[in-house]
Amino acid sequence: MLFAWWHSPELSDPHWLWLGLLLPLVWIVSGRSLVDRPKRQLVASAVIRTAIAALIILAICRATVMQSGRQVFTVFAVDESLSVDSKAGSARAAEFINKATARVAEDRWKVVRFASTPTAPDDKTSRGKWQLGSNPEAALRIAQATVPAGSIPHIILMTDGNQTQGDAASAVAGMGGRVSTVLLPSRSNPEIQVSEVRTPGQVAEGEPFEVEVVVDANHDDTAVVEVYNGDFRVISESKHINAGENVFRFTQQTSAATEISARVRRAADTSDESFRDTIADNNRAAGLVFTRGKPKVLFIDRIPQQARNFEWAMQEEGIVVETRPPSGMPRTMAELQRFDVLVLSSIPAPDLDADQMEMIRRYVSDLGGGLIMLGSDNSFGLGGYYRTVIDDVLPVHSDFQKEKEKPGLGMVLVIDKSGSMGGQKIALAREAARAAVELLSPKDFIGVIAFDGSSFWVSEMRPASQKTAVMDRIASIEAGGGTTMYPAMEEAFRALQSTETRLKHVIILSDGYSTPGDFEGLTQQMAAAHMTVSTVGIGDADQAMLEQIARLGDGRYYFSKDPTSIPQIFARETMTAGKSAIQEEPFLPLQVRATSVLKDIDFEEAPFLLGHVMTRPKATGEIILTTEQGDPLLAWWRYGLGMSVAFTSDAQSRWAAEWLTWDGFNRFWAQTIRHCMRRSDMKNFGLQIERQHDRCTVRIDSLRPDGEFVNGAETRLTLIPEDQPAQSVPVQQTAPGRYEAQFASPAAAGTWHLQVTQSINGTSLFQQSRGFVTGYHPEYRMKPENTELLKSIAEQSGGTWNPEAESVFKPGPRESALTVTELWPLLLIVAIVLFAVDVAVRRLDLGIIFSGNAAT
Repeated sequence: MLFAWWHSPELSDPHWLWLGLLLPLVWIVSGRSLVDRPKRQLVASAVIRTAIAALIILAICRATVMQSGRQVFTVFAVDESLSVDSKAGSARAAEFINKATARVAEDRWKVVRFASTPTAPDDKTSRGKWQLGSNPEAALRIAQATVPAGSIPHIILMTDGNQTQGDAASAVAGMGGRVSTVLLPSRSNPEIQVSEVRTPGQVAEGEPFEVEVVVDANHDDTAVVEVYNGDFRVISESKHINAGENVFRFTQQTSAATEISARVRRAADTSDESFRDTIADNNRAAGLVFTRGKPKVLFIDRIPQQARNFEWAMQEEGIVVETRPPSGMPRTMAELQRFDVLVLSSIPAPDLDADQMEMIRRYVSDLGGGLIMLGSDNSFGLGGYYRTVIDDVLPVHSDFQKEKEKPGLGMVLVIDKSGSMGGQKIALAREAARAAVELLSPKDFIGVIAFDGSSFWVSEMRPASQKTAVMDRIASIEAGGGTTMYPAMEEAFRALQSTETRLKHVIILSDGYSTPGDFEGLTQQMAAAHMTVSTVGIGDADQAMLEQIARLGDGRYYFSKDPTSIPQIFARETMTAGKSAIQEEPFLPLQVRATSVLKDIDFEEAPFLLGHVMTRPKATGEIILTTEQGDPLLAWWRYGLGMSVAFTSDAQSRWAAEWLTWDGFNRFWAQTIRHCMRRSDMKNFGLQIERQHDRCTVRIDSLRPDGEFVNGAETRLTLIPEDQPAQSVPVQQTAPGRYEAQFASPAAAGTWHLQVTQSINGTSLFQQSRGFVTGYHPEYRMKPENTELLKSIAEQSGGTWNPEAESVFKPGPRESALTVTELWPLLLIVAIVLFAVDVAVRRLDLGIIFSGNAAT
């Protein structure tokens, strides 16, 4: 390395300079020396020793010297994302790098290739692996870190300028050194894409609205444009596509929130050669349309026909009810968003997977939806909702007061711990067993048996009042071994025979095939002894055998491919076996809290309800109606932006047979539904979503009823992806009555929901849901080269736009690089040499050199 000049030396740890105060000691010691040498020779020794001490002190203080050089180290950051023309871009980058480095040593340059993430620096001009996404910011930071100390950094950013991640301009602002930019050509293959489907954000039910399908192409062509309303294709027309932007308009209408999508495809009567399109992923786009009109309720029940009376009653009140079996429970937020209230009437927790439960929670909390759970033998604790996210949303606990339970349940859990139960399965089995024990009354009895190739008692029969000890023993169950279930069933049978309880129940969990045994005969003996047996099969369980055991044992059989449902199944079984969660005795509802929601409903004239499910109220839940024994009947509370309601009796003929003919039935349910339904009052408010390139803008216009602007309102915007945590987006007032928020347009394909709320001094003004769809990755979108960005980066950093290859290793007129050189190794070497000289001066007779009197 060539250095132009040396800068003044510095001390990195100057606080050690106090050691210099000890230098006079060198002279004091030397003055008292007994060595018989000339005085001048001793003085020379003292000087040398002083120099040695000074050098050591400087070494301890880490003396350094700054050096300045003019050598340039260049890093080539090459874009290998799909938006760059793979052939022309690769050739352009390789030609430039080869030409620039032809006469330069390999230790003065590196290459960083990038798409969504950068590669490690090396000296290869291309890896030939083109990927989705372009993140030049990350590449610039890696390139900057690659430059060694003492060199002038020069980064050559080679890209088409179409970034999908990061912010290259912001990254350059905080970097030192030049960034020159070289333009690589964008993809030039024949391409047709559906750029956008424009729809109004909200329309009235049945109102015709215009759909604009925007199709872009880089050549003239002919294609079929298809429009879908939800899952149904409603339009299919052949259209001539011109190079550039094409806008096709169609008229649609809908009675519910829906997704309007469009796609282009080759016409059936044309050849592949006449329809020129390279990437099929960008041939579809979609938009969301929300409706305003009658409230919509989704009613889930295992027997949909039982909800007919409820449907008719709500229809008379202007509320639309759609009834589905559990299999019809929505799996996407976009589908659930079509409804203002979700009613779970008779659907056990195992019929919902973990994703659906979390979706319901977010529907209530983040999107302001309403949730109502009705009582049944598949609801609350009986439905297995204990310790689930749905239990968190409800205003009551799914378990209930232990002192109210009917005593006398003896239960044995028989758990398969064979090798196939390893990992998540055995962990969930332990969790399920603990949950079952928690639900037992102190007067009940519980035992736990585990089996593999043999069986053993994890916890022998004992009162459930000792549940802490039982749960500690359950935690010790580990998987391993074969599958021999019959001896474990025999142990459970013998244990329950000697247990004095009114009810006796066995729950068996297995995921495999057991060695042979007389399961039929043993189960019949257990049934004859008034014991019930339920079985739970998961994975590759012997379903036929387990189902037969449950049938002969007068129990219930469960099978699930999803191990996460095991805790809900065990909780449901425990409460069902105890026969204590349901109170099937007639009672009159008592109103214990006045509320305007139930105005004009006289509960003193309400007929009997014939039963209910026992629950416990939560501390902040509002209990409106109770049974005559004080158990919660109607409770609600606000959960996030939405509201959940628990009605522990039902709305069908089993317990509400007399209510179905009561004059207040329709009004009671209509007013309850309207109380908890999602708010969507857009009177005097406007909401628009605009998407341009990689940015989304949300505009909210607010007016008071008298036409005055709403200023200074607290406005909240929440962005809710389908399967990710909600994100809060800052909102600012930009003009009288206008509020705006901006955020990066999501790169991942999917449906994105927006929840907007506005309030002043705690008083809610409006609440509204909107959404948009990202159909494909922005890397697939046709874009021209972003030369403005590249020129801006070069100008901002002092670099050059499209520089000559031969110039990239030349330093700028005022550029230099400083390096710090540690002097302590040199200082110690000099000190060692001086030490040897000092030894020679003191040991040798150098009288010829140092003439004078000898020291006395």
